[in-house]
Amino acid sequence: MSIEKAREYLSQFGRDKDIMEFDVSSATVDLAAIALNVIPARITKTLAFKKDDSCILIGMAGDAKIDNKKFKAEFGMKAKMLTAEETLALTGHAVGGVCSFGVPENIESFVDISLKRFDTVFPACGSSNSAIELTCDELYTLTKAKKWVDVCKDWNTEE
Repeated sequence: MSIEKAREYLSQFGRDKDIMEFDVSSATVDLAAIALNVIPARITKTLAFKKDDSCILIGMAGDAKIDNKKFKAEFGMKAKMLTAEETLALTGHAVGGVCSFGVPENIESFVDISLKRFDTVFPACGSSNSAIELTCDELYTLTKAKKWVDVCKDWNTEE
């Protein structure tokens, strides 16, 4: 199970016991926000994009969208999201629970600056009914992010 991969990965940081599991789905930003009783923007959605024979993962605020021009400028390639099947095959996590915890070493992780406006955010933990509350610094560290990026648009800078 994907949540077990995330739990095992987070255990090395002493954070495995902080994973929250819900009786309801948290597979979308809106469902996760309801389950956690927070605004949708604080949900960290992790999207997988094709890169050669693998992918990169980008954690971004729940209200953010990929800006294709910024993405291409940052990564030197067009933003092409993986299919649900490719996402599961490459990351080990199904859509609705995708996170950067417990993924293969060859997958690079990035975090978008759209998250920095919050003290804490909530990424999934490998299943469609899980999350963990992390500071942005913790998210950066625990996902082994290569760097903060600015590849999103349409997020509310006032929150």
